[in-house]
Amino acid sequence: MKPLPILKLVFAALVVIFLLGPLVAVLPLSLTDSVFLNYPIPGYSTRWFKELVTADSWRLSIVNSLLIGAGTTVLATLLGTLAALGLRGKRASLLFSTLRTVFLLPMVVPAVVLGVGMQLMFARYGLTNTYLGVIIAHTVVAVPFVLVNVSSALQGVDIRLEQAAASLGAAPPTVLFSVTLPIALPGIISGALFAFATSLDEVVLTLFVAGPNQRTLARQMFATIRENISPAIVSAAAVFIVGTIVLSLVMLAIRRRMA
Repeated sequence: MKPLPILKLVFAALVVIFLLGPLVAVLPLSLTDSVFLNYPIPGYSTRWFKELVTADSWRLSIVNSLLIGAGTTVLATLLGTLAALGLRGKRASLLFSTLRTVFLLPMVVPAVVLGVGMQLMFARYGLTNTYLGVIIAHTVVAVPFVLVNVSSALQGVDIRLEQAAASLGAAPPTVLFSVTLPIALPGIISGALFAFATSLDEVVLTLFVAGPNQRTLARQMFATIRENISPAIVSAAAVFIVGTIVLSLVMLAIRRRMA
């Protein structure tokens, strides 16, 4: 075997170890029966996972994360899909290129800047400390992911199929719902999963616009780290990691099935 392929494999293995090393180090600590995060683990227990379900603060944060994540997913998927459809095939236009850049800005603007701006605007309209305000804030940062995924899926839609449907008498809404959207469905589903994952992981915007009753799991973890480092944080992190892996597997299965 030539030296270059061997070096590539070694480099790839080192990168994987570097990326997965912290996860491998953290996950076993979620099963400790101690109140301290240290190695060697004195014993194994699921007590900290049980605390996520039994403690009021953790249970409320999990419910809030699911509710806000679901609302963000619906709203971001709708807006992102509509934006992708509206910007489709308009790359050469300066106006549409500008609009596309505007839609993607939340991906590059610092979350603190967005948080301050949203807090000022939401206070004016009475949306601070409300579930709707948090959903809107999360939607702002989730829409770009939907737009990118749906736009990529729409690039694979053969326009001749839409033209053929139109030539057979199908109205534009019929072409959209019977031809365009079914072909782009894998991208829409991928964007929805990314939106849900983004909402679950968002903490900075939540700190600015959410109140005590809208505390999400990510914000609860952040607050717990400031107050007391508990193994329950590691258990919550394990839930995040496993949930992300499950979402990735679901996304991969959907793409393969619809390919």
